[in-house]
Amino acid sequence: MPPQGGRGPGAAEGILRRQALRESAARTYARSLPIVPVRARGLTIEGADGRRYLDCLSGAGTLALGHNHPVVLEAIRGVLDSGAPLHVLDLATPVKDAFTTELFANLPAGLASDARVQFCGPAGTDAVEAALKLVRAATGRSGLLAFAGAYHGMTAGALSASGGATDVRVTRLPYPQDYRCPFGIGGTEGARLSAAWTESLLDDPKGGVPAPAGMLVEPVQGEGGVHPAPDEWLRRMREITQTRGIPLIADEVQTGVGRTGAFWGVDHAGVVPDVMVLSKAIGGSLPLAVIVYRSELDVWEPGAHAGTFRGNQLAMAAGTATLAYVRRNGLAERAAELGGRMLAALRGLAADQPCVGDVRGRGLMLGVEIVDPDTGAAAPALAAAIRQGCLDRGLIVELGGRHGAVVRLLPPLTLTDEQATAVLDRLADAVPAAAH
Repeated sequence: MPPQGGRGPGAAEGILRRQALRESAARTYARSLPIVPVRARGLTIEGADGRRYLDCLSGAGTLALGHNHPVVLEAIRGVLDSGAPLHVLDLATPVKDAFTTELFANLPAGLASDARVQFCGPAGTDAVEAALKLVRAATGRSGLLAFAGAYHGMTAGALSASGGATDVRVTRLPYPQDYRCPFGIGGTEGARLSAAWTESLLDDPKGGVPAPAGMLVEPVQGEGGVHPAPDEWLRRMREITQTRGIPLIADEVQTGVGRTGAFWGVDHAGVVPDVMVLSKAIGGSLPLAVIVYRSELDVWEPGAHAGTFRGNQLAMAAGTATLAYVRRNGLAERAAELGGRMLAALRGLAADQPCVGDVRGRGLMLGVEIVDPDTGAAAPALAAAIRQGCLDRGLIVELGGRHGAVVRLLPPLTLTDEQATAVLDRLADAVPAAAH
């Protein structure tokens, strides 16, 4: 086992101090979570200071099975002990073949029967870039349809499709939500108006919309504040794009592999997209990203999208083990059932705490929006205080939403009932303490 360095509060403080001196100003999680993890298993992280934490960040949703799950470690050790090459570019290997076989076995049936897969660079944002290049090559068009509040990654093309972009050739469409509906209505009618606006804009010859090469949508907006897409609305997006020959791209980087209570976020609505962007959990905690798409879109030339590290054998082995474990153990169904109970408990908290404006989510992808009780405005400073209060109580959470005022819970799909209770108890203790 490689050395882990010193332990104890002094050692942890030294490591954090050196990190602050050496690492860039762009670091993020390290600022809000000043801990030094040295061991981890399942939901639990042990810091160098000896403290234990319940991790409801899960690598921003990467750790579907939690930290160091035995089936993942066994898969990685199997590759290491086999003498197989660890780096193969995009050559075929038994490890890759096993991964693609398991992946295709879990895809929506309407896509799996006629799909191609492209292995991308190891980050989800690179898979988004690949998806955009693919649909532009296939359609000969350059415009893009995306949604307010979206988050698709940190590279230039992915950022252009995300909610904070400016001065780009992306048509921004309204994403339905109840609590802060762009039409001031919410519910079924708000979603209907969102779809009607989209259809009207696309069919308006003076709408100013560049001919779209594709529509990029998240089945649940995660970083945007945990907003699940209404099923009927997502079905309308599929109809609107299909009748106009616009490829529908589902960004399943965070929603995939059981997270939302179905294997894929689009499964709730019964929608089969033309392209799926996959990363995070599909690598079993290691870097891996792919796009899967209808074969008719497979028109690009060899080398049109490449990457030196698209052949990550360890990640493919870990991913195969994770996909199979989620499928065999019904973890998507478990996420739906446990997530529903947690959502109900959080709504009970909202009833008692005026600073909780809204609770929402799907499966084990949950959000608690923190507001000023007097005005109803987002309260990012209070949300940050709640996050710190959770950390003080041994619970790791992060913030999202338009103003960083949504406390997000992304526990592993292996979460037990007892662990769920502990998470809720610590959050329920932190909220009033920070509010008062």
